[in-house]
Amino acid sequence: MEAKKAVVDRTTKETEIHVELNLYGTGSSTLDSGIGFLDHMLCALAKHARFDLVLNCKGDLHIDDHHSVEDCGIVLGQAFKEALGQPKGITRFGSAFAPLDEALSRAVVDISGRAHASVDLQLQREKLGTLSCEMIPHFIESFAQNAAITLHVDVLKGCNDHHRAESAFKALALALRAALTPDATAGVPSTKGTL
Repeated sequence: MEAKKAVVDRTTKETEIHVELNLYGTGSSTLDSGIGFLDHMLCALAKHARFDLVLNCKGDLHIDDHHSVEDCGIVLGQAFKEALGQPKGITRFGSAFAPLDEALSRAVVDISGRAHASVDLQLQREKLGTLSCEMIPHFIESFAQNAAITLHVDVLKGCNDHHRAESAFKALALALRAALTPDATAGVPSTKGTL
């Protein structure tokens, strides 16, 4: 398998972020976003997508979690796009279901070059740890926009918000892994001849 790696650094007045990503790794991760629950979700994403991921973020958490979460999504999306390069020789589409106890989530991915995210996690709590629940779908949206991929992520059932969120990230990971599966017959997987 051809290496698909990227290193991205991004510094603004609000955050300083470093990401190293290998799309065809073993699922190892070293994470320090400054937000424990976000690290937990990124760990699940890396493990089940089989990404090797290093992410460090120093953000203005004295204000709130918005800038750090959004910018982590942006930089991870940029790293994904850079690591992938020209989308060819891959399956392109992926879908997956992932349960976590009573919660069940579905994710559908199209590595299309078109950025879109439809995310419905049905979260009820204000926060999970120090992570605002409203920022969880925003992270996924920011990732999709910057990765230039289409994502549909839905929690289908569940009553525990930790389980809902984690099952959603696991489903997303599995769908990404499926979409990135090498396919030597695919060429550029589009009738247009380009993505």
